[in-house]
Amino acid sequence: MENLNQTNLRYFELLGFVVFENYSPVLFMVFFIIYIFTLIGNMLIIIVVYYNIPLHTPMYFFIANLSCLEIWYVTTTTPKLLTMLVTRNKKISFYWCFAQIYMFHSLGITECNLLAIMAIDRFVAICKPLRYNVIMSTRVCRNLSLMCWITGFLVALIPANLTSQVPFCGRYYVNHYFCDLAPLLTLACGDITFTVTINRFVGGFATMFNLAIVVLMYINIIYSILKIKSNTGRKKAFSTCSSHLTVVTLFYGAACIVYATPKTPHSVAYDKLFALVYAMFTPFLNPIIYSLRNQEVRFGLKRGLSSIQRHINER
Repeated sequence: MENLNQTNLRYFELLGFVVFENYSPVLFMVFFIIYIFTLIGNMLIIIVVYYNIPLHTPMYFFIANLSCLEIWYVTTTTPKLLTMLVTRNKKISFYWCFAQIYMFHSLGITECNLLAIMAIDRFVAICKPLRYNVIMSTRVCRNLSLMCWITGFLVALIPANLTSQVPFCGRYYVNHYFCDLAPLLTLACGDITFTVTINRFVGGFATMFNLAIVVLMYINIIYSILKIKSNTGRKKAFSTCSSHLTVVTLFYGAACIVYATPKTPHSVAYDKLFALVYAMFTPFLNPIIYSLRNQEVRFGLKRGLSSIQRHINER
């Protein structure tokens, strides 16, 4: 096969959901509705947190950060998927493919970082309540948030840069609905052992290190909750963690199935479906999870909607 370098290779072709090709209009409507509601839901969370002073706490500061990230995250892959379903044009340029890889993994690592920081925040709130405001000060929260974003965007440079240097063969069909490292590397010519090893180490370390922090924090949280004598106190303490635990389970569960399980000829199709969970459905569900389980967010939404309605009536 012809060996193509980055100068001659102008585009890849994403295969998408080949099995459901005949249902493209239905898939477009479903994904379009999910995308729009994801944008609206996460923007509402950001607006509610920003304009409601009672929500100016570390927990809601990180929730607003997560909502901002989810808007970016879902926009990295979904518009291209929608375009493919409408136009049937599945080509993606070489440079945009790697820009998509970089953005997707940058935001993915940043989300892992944020979920770990949110677990630390819950640990401090429940296990060290008297020192909570001192430890999780406004300055500390801003620095932690900035660290999450900078680390995510710096670390993702390594796999994206290494993979972009790989020589690709004449086959340019990527068996996915967006550019990702694993399906792209199946098109490589020559020995890619070093690239695969480094990519797995970087991705594995970034993921498992943050997951270990989450697990460690919740072991301490559960231990502290069990020491609370009243059932009311236990329920109140656990209710502040339930939303975060739900998001962590969804995100890490789907990501581990895609990236950590052994690959078989039939696993590629399942990987694409599970990728939808953490790339599209988790960003869609986050506002619902946090608004349903947080009374303050619900009250903030009601106040915001009432304010908008009064403003419209006055005009």
